[in-house]
Amino acid sequence: MSSEVETYHVPVLLRESVDGLNVRPDGIYVDVTFGGGGHSREILSRLGTGGHLYSFDQDADAEKNIVADERMTFVRSNFRYLKNWMRYYGVEKIDGLLADLGVSSHHFDDASRGFSLRFDAPLDMRMNQRATHTAADVLNGYDEKRLADVLYYYGELKTARRMAAAIAKARADKPLRSTGDLLQVLQPLLPREREKKEAAKVFQALRIEVNREMDALREMLLAATELMASGGRLSVITYHSLEDRIVKNVMKAGNAEGEVAQDFFGRVETPFRAVGSKLITPTEEEIARNPRSRSAKLRIAEKR
Repeated sequence: MSSEVETYHVPVLLRESVDGLNVRPDGIYVDVTFGGGGHSREILSRLGTGGHLYSFDQDADAEKNIVADERMTFVRSNFRYLKNWMRYYGVEKIDGLLADLGVSSHHFDDASRGFSLRFDAPLDMRMNQRATHTAADVLNGYDEKRLADVLYYYGELKTARRMAAAIAKARADKPLRSTGDLLQVLQPLLPREREKKEAAKVFQALRIEVNREMDALREMLLAATELMASGGRLSVITYHSLEDRIVKNVMKAGNAEGEVAQDFFGRVETPFRAVGSKLITPTEEEIARNPRSRSAKLRIAEKR
């Protein structure tokens, strides 16, 4: 089992993120990104017989890594439905929530899923394969302006309009079906010195759009804010500026926009206080073991 889990996903900032939860042996915790189960296993190792862990993952492949432990409940669902599922299980308050928002190693390494630049694969990119909306649907079905917006806002690409125009022109002849088709269309627009990085931004934008990642993240964090008991911890690992901005805003102001409220006396009202004075990032040793951790940032906050 251990080798299979490691193949599925190498957990990032494992000790630091679980330390951030300040796990109580009898507490109720949620891991909203189960994946290979590394973070869940670490949380379980710190729970007593009276504690419980709810682990979420919408990918059926993650179920192969389920931990046989009566203290854990696996929820096969998008974490955006956190509030609904906690209500279903009769949980009114939680003592901590961990989220590792990175794409798992498994998704990048499975050629059939279309997440990686390394393979010529179908334009899929669905985290939940029960869903019907794919990257091919985005590329072939969105009008040029909407496609440009996706590339600009979710990929932060300065050449988004030119890319969208090139895609629209190419698909008029025949639909784009594979990652190879897409890269062939974009090749003339990718600077040679930044070719892989720019292409990765395109893939990121499509993946975010296909999976509605920003909407799901907002909904999950607001639900976590409502569910969190006083003194409970939110421990979140981000990998790009879009998701990190939302996490930072929720921790700072209690909303995704970062709009800070003040009381009658001008005192800032926020549901969380930051734990630690700076961001936590991987050590050079961890980056050497797991290069995908390079862009990881860990933020921890405690409910007031």
